Amino acid sequence: MASAAIANPGPSALPSASPSASSSPAQPSARSSSSKPRTLTAKSVTDPILRNALRYTISAREYAILHKYILSRPRVLRRAAPSVATVERIIEGPDGRGKKGQPVAGDGAGCGGNGNGNGGRENYNTRAIRESLRVFFGTAGAMKAFEALASRVGRKKDPKSAKKQPLHKSSTFRLSLSLSTILLLYRVLFRFLTRLRLHLLDDAARPFRLRNPRAAATLTSPLAPAVGASLAGLALGIYPAQKLRVSVALFALFRALEYGWNLCEGEGLVWGWKNGGRVRRERPWWWGSWLLQPFALGQLWHAFVFDRDCFPEPFAKFVVRDSTAYLHPRPQGYPSHIRWPSPYDVVDSLSRMAQLSWPYVPLPFSFFCLFLFLFYPLAHPALTLTIYSPYISPTLFPDKETLPISLSAVAPLTSSAHPIISSLSCATLHPSDPSCLRTYLHFWLGSFPPLARLFLGLYAAMALIPGGGRKLLYHAPLATLQGVLARALRTSGFLTGALSTAWASVCFFQQWFPRHFLPKLRFFLGGFAAGLWAWADRRKGRAAFLYSARASVDSLWKVGVKRRWWRGMKGGDVWVFVAALMVTGVVYERDAAAIPEAGWRKGVSWVRGTGFRDWSIEEDEVEGEGGEVEYEEGGESFEAKV
Repeated sequence: MASAAIANPGPSALPSASPSASSSPAQPSARSSSSKPRTLTAKSVTDPILRNALRYTISAREYAILHKYILSRPRVLRRAAPSVATVERIIEGPDGRGKKGQPVAGDGAGCGGNGNGNGGRENYNTRAIRESLRVFFGTAGAMKAFEALASRVGRKKDPKSAKKQPLHKSSTFRLSLSLSTILLLYRVLFRFLTRLRLHLLDDAARPFRLRNPRAAATLTSPLAPAVGASLAGLALGIYPAQKLRVSVALFALFRALEYGWNLCEGEGLVWGWKNGGRVRRERPWWWGSWLLQPFALGQLWHAFVFDRDCFPEPFAKFVVRDSTAYLHPRPQGYPSHIRWPSPYDVVDSLSRMAQLSWPYVPLPFSFFCLFLFLFYPLAHPALTLTIYSPYISPTLFPDKETLPISLSAVAPLTSSAHPIISSLSCATLHPSDPSCLRTYLHFWLGSFPPLARLFLGLYAAMALIPGGGRKLLYHAPLATLQGVLARALRTSGFLTGALSTAWASVCFFQQWFPRHFLPKLRFFLGGFAAGLWAWADRRKGRAAFLYSARASVDSLWKVGVKRRWWRGMKGGDVWVFVAALMVTGVVYERDAAAIPEAGWRKGVSWVRGTGFRDWSIEEDEVEGEGGEVEYEEGGESFEAKV
């Protein structure tokens, strides 16, 4: 066994090995080695075009695996495909560069190793370019497949994107180029800054550190490679400023903030310590991502009423589709020449009511004149008293003006409202039923069962797909079905309760609040109350909570730019993405366990060029074994000592 010393085990200090020449994962199997090898011509070995084409397409180890499980099975492919030794000889060239015991220059622990146990067998830059090309073609293929599937389903194409554009202006090409460039630049910058830091820490660079203390302190910081490599995120600007780019930046930002929060909690910066600073306090039982919903839904409900152009379109479709108890469709048999208010006309009317401070309509009260005439004979019979009411029924007073001119769009609703309704919002949202509570219950009966069926089918399908709980369904079917049913009911209850509470709050606040008390802000309060329903789905609704929070931040930024609360910065989403990459890299460097998902930890390691591996688990093994751990990869085994 060979040993590798690790000075500081962590995400950027990975164990490297120099395995013995007798064991190689890329060597052909005994069956293939016994067979007659194919002849190698000098041209096939020295041809730079063929060698570079193979080198940037597939590695020798990947070809060995492909040959073992696929190419060697059918007889036709086995005869036509070159052997593993042939491909290795072509890739390495006539000088045999990269053989066992002769690692390529520049491949070191942490930044140069391939993360696959090959001990620097392959050039770092070659691997980075090859994986960037795979990202480019993979993204382009996925985008083309998505466009084809969307056209088959019947999705309407954007007129701008439907026109044939040059290649350099194509969204598919620019997205693929952006992602592949980000990966390539991140790996190059991270490796360069890591090697620069190691050189500056050497004794030979001591005069430079003495002459430039600040620059030396910055460049030799353990966080310098992660911070500097985050500048690769500027390549996101290659993709045009569209909704997808903003969504990517917001997703990365929320992930980075989540990881930063986990790091602060792990270091005791949030909840503190107890027992004299020896034990970290745990987070309260009621704390969770569900607390984002009152603020997120409050902002979204306010934007839906007053700034619908800044409101997410999927949310608007959901609200309109599932709010038939408050947004009434056109009745059957209604005259076609008479305009019926659309759902958005009703919402716009609510906005105008709030802007007018929920106006009261003047009405002459003639009964008071009769009272004055009976008890005061000298009073004039035409003496009247004008009163103001929030709503005057046209059924009782057909000759009176019951609506302001700006609210004439909802006149077909209010003109047929129940006579005993005394609130303008009630006459607009539920004109046929004077009871707000009965309308609220009717909304639940009409919206909850369809949503429950939808989510029941969705979660059941997720339990059947590979990796989605199929093993648990096999071993504990009743518990799995019970969990699927409970999760579907909780999610449906959250959505139905939130939407119904948001609508019911409009009527509640007009009846109980003075007309000039928070006329516009009451919509935020109604959304805040609706967000409290997130408590029902606090255990499994984290993904939905974060999605709505991202949508709320995006909507709030657009509203602020529209109302000139702040200025929009050109390319601001790109800088947000850069900041998210920097925070994620710093958190991963400080404590990789702050990233809770193992898949994301492996993804960060892969982006850095250190292999698709979860190094935090191996760090725990190193600490648990008293400073020594044995690794085995690809038939090789070696020890790493701290």
